[in-house]
Amino acid sequence: MLAALLLAGLVGTANAADIAKGGTLYATHCATCHGANGRPVMPGTPDFRRMQGLMRPDMQLLNSIRAGKGTMPAYFGVLRDREILDIVAYLRTLS
Repeated sequence: MLAALLLAGLVGTANAADIAKGGTLYATHCATCHGANGRPVMPGTPDFRRMQGLMRPDMQLLNSIRAGKGTMPAYFGVLRDREILDIVAYLRTLS
């Protein structure tokens, strides 16, 4: 029983988002439109310093980024799911 709990803890740690990697990916793929610090550069782009759009579940945000929206391109095939989740974790540090 104890071994199973320890293993479950290790698996959870291995899947934790990497905020630093998310910041690097954000700078590369997102900052041109969404701004270096989350303040929008392009009109109609969400302000990531305000948390309202980021309060949705991770999987919902992941699917939105995969599919794209409006002028934002789809990142399916460009970024892996793990990378998108790293970006989502980074975005939540901008408020």
